[in-house]
Amino acid sequence: MKLTSKGRYAVTATLDIALHNQQQAVSLAEISERQQISLSYLEQLFSKLRKHGIVASVRGPGGGYKLNLPPEEISVGMIINAVNENIQATKCLGHGNCKGGIQCLTHALWEELSGRIEEFLYDITLASLVKQQTQKQRQRKEK
Repeated sequence: MKLTSKGRYAVTATLDIALHNQQQAVSLAEISERQQISLSYLEQLFSKLRKHGIVASVRGPGGGYKLNLPPEEISVGMIINAVNENIQATKCLGHGNCKGGIQCLTHALWEELSGRIEEFLYDITLASLVKQQTQKQRQRKEK
Protein backbone atom coordinates (compact mmCIF):
# COMPACT_ATOMS: atom_id res chain seq x y z
CA MET A 1 0.00 0.00 0.00
CA LYS A 2 1.33 3.38 -0.95
CA LEU A 3 -0.28 6.76 -1.28
CA THR A 4 1.06 8.13 -4.55
CA SER A 5 1.69 11.71 -5.61
CA LYS A 6 -1.78 11.79 -7.17
CA GLY A 7 -3.48 11.56 -3.78
CA ARG A 8 -0.94 13.74 -1.99
CA TYR A 9 -1.13 16.50 -4.61
CA ALA A 10 -4.93 16.41 -4.72
CA VAL A 11 -5.13 16.88 -0.94
CA THR A 12 -2.45 19.60 -0.98
CA ALA A 13 -4.11 21.53 -3.82
CA THR A 14 -7.57 21.30 -2.26
CA LEU A 15 -6.17 22.48 1.07
CA ASP A 16 -4.50 25.36 -0.76
CA ILE A 17 -7.91 26.47 -2.05
CA ALA A 18 -9.39 26.20 1.44
CA LEU A 19 -6.58 28.36 2.83
CA HIS A 20 -6.66 31.00 0.07
CA ASN A 21 -10.33 31.14 -0.87
CA GLN A 22 -11.51 34.60 0.20
CA GLN A 23 -14.86 34.55 -1.65
CA GLN A 24 -13.10 34.33 -5.00
CA ALA A 25 -11.79 31.51 -7.12
CA VAL A 26 -8.19 30.34 -6.89
CA SER A 27 -6.39 29.71 -10.17
CA LEU A 28 -4.50 26.51 -10.80
CA ALA A 29 -1.50 28.63 -11.79
CA GLU A 30 -1.44 30.13 -8.29
CA ILE A 31 -1.68 26.69 -6.69
CA SER A 32 1.01 25.39 -9.04
CA GLU A 33 3.37 28.19 -8.06
CA ARG A 34 2.73 28.01 -4.31
CA GLN A 35 2.83 24.21 -4.06
CA GLN A 36 5.36 23.45 -6.81
CA ILE A 37 2.99 21.07 -8.61
CA SER A 38 2.89 20.86 -12.40
CA LEU A 39 0.01 22.89 -13.87
CA SER A 40 -0.90 20.13 -16.33
CA TYR A 41 -0.97 17.59 -13.48
CA LEU A 42 -3.25 19.88 -11.47
CA GLU A 43 -5.59 20.19 -14.47
CA GLN A 44 -5.95 16.40 -14.57
CA LEU A 45 -6.59 16.17 -10.83
CA PHE A 46 -9.10 19.02 -10.79
CA SER A 47 -11.07 17.47 -13.61
CA LYS A 48 -11.66 14.48 -11.33
CA LEU A 49 -12.28 16.61 -8.24
CA ARG A 50 -14.87 18.63 -10.17
CA LYS A 51 -16.63 15.49 -11.42
CA HIS A 52 -16.95 14.31 -7.81
CA GLY A 53 -18.41 17.64 -6.67
CA ILE A 54 -15.53 18.60 -4.40
CA VAL A 55 -14.59 21.73 -6.34
CA ALA A 56 -16.41 23.94 -8.83
CA SER A 57 -14.83 25.84 -11.68
CA VAL A 58 -15.38 29.56 -12.17
CA ARG A 59 -14.94 30.93 -15.68
CA GLY A 60 -13.89 34.36 -16.85
CA PRO A 61 -11.59 37.00 -15.39
CA GLY A 62 -10.62 36.03 -11.88
CA GLY A 63 -11.68 32.47 -12.65
CA GLY A 64 -10.31 29.32 -11.20
CA TYR A 65 -11.65 26.89 -8.64
CA LYS A 66 -13.63 27.13 -5.42
CA LEU A 67 -14.66 24.49 -2.95
CA ASN A 68 -18.08 23.16 -3.86
CA LEU A 69 -18.85 22.16 -0.27
CA PRO A 70 -17.99 23.71 3.09
CA PRO A 71 -14.52 22.62 4.31
CA GLU A 72 -16.23 20.85 7.23
CA GLU A 73 -17.92 18.51 4.74
CA ILE A 74 -14.86 17.61 2.66
CA SER A 75 -12.71 14.82 4.04
CA VAL A 76 -9.24 13.75 2.97
CA GLY A 77 -10.77 10.36 2.14
CA MET A 78 -13.25 11.98 -0.27
CA ILE A 79 -10.42 13.79 -2.07
CA ILE A 80 -8.26 10.67 -2.36
CA ASN A 81 -11.22 8.63 -3.56
CA ALA A 82 -12.10 11.29 -6.17
CA VAL A 83 -8.72 10.97 -7.88
CA ASN A 84 -9.02 7.17 -7.95
CA GLU A 85 -6.25 6.64 -5.42
CA ASN A 86 -6.07 3.10 -4.10
CA ILE A 87 -5.13 2.83 -0.44
CA GLN A 88 -5.79 -0.89 -0.05
CA ALA A 89 -3.17 -2.61 2.13
CA THR A 90 -4.03 -6.05 0.72
CA LYS A 91 -1.90 -7.32 -2.13
CA CYS A 92 -5.05 -8.50 -3.92
CA LEU A 93 -6.72 -5.07 -3.54
CA GLY A 94 -9.43 -6.61 -1.38
CA HIS A 95 -10.54 -9.23 -3.91
CA GLY A 96 -9.40 -12.19 -1.82
CA ASN A 97 -7.41 -13.87 -4.59
CA CYS A 98 -4.02 -13.24 -2.96
CA LYS A 99 -2.29 -16.53 -3.76
CA GLY A 100 -3.36 -18.39 -6.85
CA GLY A 101 -7.01 -17.41 -6.45
CA ILE A 102 -7.28 -18.04 -2.70
CA GLN A 103 -6.88 -15.76 0.28
CA CYS A 104 -3.47 -15.56 1.92
CA LEU A 105 -3.07 -16.24 5.64
CA THR A 106 -2.82 -12.55 6.51
CA HIS A 107 -5.61 -11.27 4.23
CA ALA A 108 -7.93 -10.37 7.13
CA LEU A 109 -5.15 -8.43 8.86
CA TRP A 110 -4.37 -6.28 5.81
CA GLU A 111 -8.06 -5.84 5.04
CA GLU A 112 -8.67 -4.53 8.57
CA LEU A 113 -5.70 -2.17 8.21
CA SER A 114 -7.19 -0.85 4.95
CA GLY A 115 -10.48 -0.23 6.74
CA ARG A 116 -8.80 1.66 9.56
CA ILE A 117 -6.80 3.80 7.14
CA GLU A 118 -9.96 4.63 5.20
CA GLU A 119 -11.82 5.47 8.42
CA PHE A 120 -8.92 7.69 9.53
CA LEU A 121 -8.80 9.58 6.22
CA TYR A 122 -12.57 10.09 6.15
CA ASP A 123 -12.44 11.51 9.71
CA ILE A 124 -10.02 14.30 8.73
CA THR A 125 -11.72 17.32 7.16
CA LEU A 126 -10.31 20.24 5.24
CA ALA A 127 -11.59 22.47 8.04
CA SER A 128 -9.41 20.65 10.57
CA LEU A 129 -6.38 20.93 8.27
CA VAL A 130 -7.04 24.66 7.77
CA LYS A 131 -7.23 25.12 11.55
CA GLN A 132 -3.98 23.20 11.97
CA GLN A 133 -2.18 25.34 9.34
CA THR A 134 -3.56 28.57 10.82
CA GLN A 135 -2.25 27.60 14.27
CA LYS A 136 1.19 26.80 12.84
CA GLN A 137 1.32 30.19 11.10
CA ARG A 138 0.40 31.98 14.35
CA GLN A 139 3.11 30.09 16.24
CA ARG A 140 5.71 31.07 13.63
CA LYS A 141 4.74 34.75 13.93
CA GLU A 142 5.02 34.64 17.71
CA LYS A 143 8.61 33.37 17.58
